[in-house]
Amino acid sequence: MTVTTVMEPKMPKCWRQETKPHKFCPGCGHGDVLKALGTAIDELGIQDRVVFGCDIGCSLLSWDFFNFDTIQAHHGRTTPVMTGVKRARPELICIAYMGDGGGYAIGSQHLVNAATRNERIFVLLANNAQYGMTGGQMAPTTLPGMKTETSPYGRDTDWSGNPTLGPEMVAAITPDSAYVARGTMSNLRQLTQMMKKALQNQIDGNGFSFVEALASCPTNWRTNAAKTWEFVEKEMPKYFKVGELKVPAKKEG
Repeated sequence: MTVTTVMEPKMPKCWRQETKPHKFCPGCGHGDVLKALGTAIDELGIQDRVVFGCDIGCSLLSWDFFNFDTIQAHHGRTTPVMTGVKRARPELICIAYMGDGGGYAIGSQHLVNAATRNERIFVLLANNAQYGMTGGQMAPTTLPGMKTETSPYGRDTDWSGNPTLGPEMVAAITPDSAYVARGTMSNLRQLTQMMKKALQNQIDGNGFSFVEALASCPTNWRTNAAKTWEFVEKEMPKYFKVGELKVPAKKEG
């Protein structure tokens, strides 16, 4: 007699199970980033206090991801929407989720101003180095020499400038009470811990929290599994350094 044991993958309890499998492309990094977020929320036990805002772009496919209140904002406007929710209901834990276009292109002015005002929200940004939903065009985060639909010969930094270093920018303009980090889907344990610190910073009422997560897009990168993982794990961190850039000092007492 042969006994077959089926191992079910461990998923965050705050995920909305009836919407899984999710709507993202196979191999997309958004699923892993959102799994890390769900795990962080579970471990902190804050599901009943969370309000989640998602942007237009690939990130909008997270609108039914979780079992808590969710708002889908206009493109680039997720940060001010969640700022408004937080100001109206300070007891809530407000998360603004977006891609690099929503945060560093059309939404850059909102990111900069929320950071300088030290708004008590958590902005989580997935960086896959191109515009995913619209076909893989060059984005603020496209790496030097990287080929996209609108940079078929590779990004020319003399013509289009250098990729945006979002966490470095946010770290430079926020007060000491902010939390700023860059993680990667290639190290989910580390990324989850960064998200826990970002959420805890909001729970403690300290200030702005920002985490960029390096993520994959094999559909538009046109890469197989091995090449996709190599690009996320080895190539992207050469320019986008992974680690914490600003950690608030612990309050005494």
